[in-house]
Amino acid sequence: MNLHIGATVLHYGQACFEGLKAFTHEDNEVYCFRPEENAARMQSSCRRIMMPEVSTDMFINAVQTVVKDNIEYVPPYGSNGALYIRPLLFGSGPRIGLQPADEYTFVIMVLPVGDYYAGGLSKPVDALIIKDYDRAAPQGVGAVKVAGNYAADLLPNQLSKKKGYPIGLYLDAKTQEYIEEFSTSNFVGIDNTNKKYVTPYSPSVLPSITNKSLMQVAKDFGFTVEERNVKVSELEDFDEVLAVGTAVVVTPVGSATILGAGDDDDTVMNFGGDNHDDIGETTKQFYSKIRAIQNGVDEDTHGWNMKIHND
Repeated sequence: MNLHIGATVLHYGQACFEGLKAFTHEDNEVYCFRPEENAARMQSSCRRIMMPEVSTDMFINAVQTVVKDNIEYVPPYGSNGALYIRPLLFGSGPRIGLQPADEYTFVIMVLPVGDYYAGGLSKPVDALIIKDYDRAAPQGVGAVKVAGNYAADLLPNQLSKKKGYPIGLYLDAKTQEYIEEFSTSNFVGIDNTNKKYVTPYSPSVLPSITNKSLMQVAKDFGFTVEERNVKVSELEDFDEVLAVGTAVVVTPVGSATILGAGDDDDTVMNFGGDNHDDIGETTKQFYSKIRAIQNGVDEDTHGWNMKIHND
């Protein structure tokens, strides 16, 4: 791919992308999970950074085409694998001076992937609550999937991992009193006693399609879904905490730590009982249900799967 050195994507970060998956069902037909939701989210990203919107029809047709062209790379039924689909739109026209490009390029990359964690669900991971860095400003671009959002997380993400925490949890940039989201996943807190599914509502949080799907699954299981401001102090009230997104689907989080001045000053909040390695029953239930729908094992009562027409 040839790209002009003055392209707005290189100088002004004018780019957005999506992530979705295609799965083989038992009848050997291939289905893509909720692509119309990804199309709508990409359109929101386009509006925010002044790029022309990719229409839903163009988006869906492009997904159909790229999956058909690479149908032999979709992992077979029963393998727990999927074809990961990464649509990308970027400013390819040259502009020196902050303004939108006059040309845009829309491409899709696909690659076969297995379970993010062997066996599907990992043991609970430990999260570090990030206090020294902000992921997104309250009225910035945190709620859209633009490329530059992820650059802000590169340094704190690596620092967290060096300290032994596989995942970071960001707070709101204005007050640092409210939970926003994990580095690349939405936050979910489960209150089993009151059957509540709690997830932050914030103009800085990217609306996860996995989270949206799980909210419906939670309602189907009789949970009350609350989208609202979630104070850091509420963490100790949750029986289970999840990081949810396309790549991992559901990651159980066993603890969240706020680092103090010394090792003895750390504040550690544990979830899920005495055995840190146990995966909560609600976590298992939600994960199993969403994967069963994606793989065609359970009936798709909400019409989430789009069949790839391989003809």
